[in-house]
Amino acid sequence: MATCLGDTMFPEVARATVRLLERLGVDVEVPDGGTCCGQPMINTGYFDEAEPLVRNYARTFADFDAVVLPSGSCAGSVRHQHELVARRCADDDLVAAVEHHAPRAHELSEFLVDVLEVTDVGASFPHTVAYHPTCHSLRMLGVGDRPRRLLEGVAGLRLVDLPQERECCGFGGTFALKNADVSTAMGEDKAQHAIDSGAEVLVAGDSSCLMQIGGLLSRRGAPVRTMHLAEVLVSEEGA
Repeated sequence: MATCLGDTMFPEVARATVRLLERLGVDVEVPDGGTCCGQPMINTGYFDEAEPLVRNYARTFADFDAVVLPSGSCAGSVRHQHELVARRCADDDLVAAVEHHAPRAHELSEFLVDVLEVTDVGASFPHTVAYHPTCHSLRMLGVGDRPRRLLEGVAGLRLVDLPQERECCGFGGTFALKNADVSTAMGEDKAQHAIDSGAEVLVAGDSSCLMQIGGLLSRRGAPVRTMHLAEVLVSEEGA
């Protein structure tokens, strides 16, 4: 599933995810019916508006062995929030569909480490990297050290610690719109931590967080760029 941001703003992340999975021998299909997972509506309390999207997801991805999402927040929504919408509808068929598809939804690092059982994906990326564990991947999904293990398996990559890495970057979807000043202040802290880490590249598994942090780094003219985990794992730079 490309996700909304992948489809509209960061298509290179979706393409990198497909290339990576295909390189590892996975038969990948991106169905035409894929749309938003409904997370923005659910997070903001608009459950009725989210219902058609949950139904669409259930129809579109019903027949796949696994759905890989290059986003911890979207994977978290499918796994944990779709059931809330389905049960609120009191629709037994939708509840059954959600119970079927939720366990098959995987954040990228989960799929690579837990399903494919790989940590060395054959990547090469000779740069100093810091990893930002995004809130949903960290707290809702509990991906733990899976992304770090994958990064440690990349040839030439030097992984450094990100100060106060568990702190939120301040994006939070609609939070960034409704609480812009607080969101920006949190993002500025995270941007400074990225600079302080000494990394050339800040990596995360959610394009939304990278958009927040990367925008603030760019405004500062900071010597740190942002990349999605999939882009690093598919890289053969310097190989």
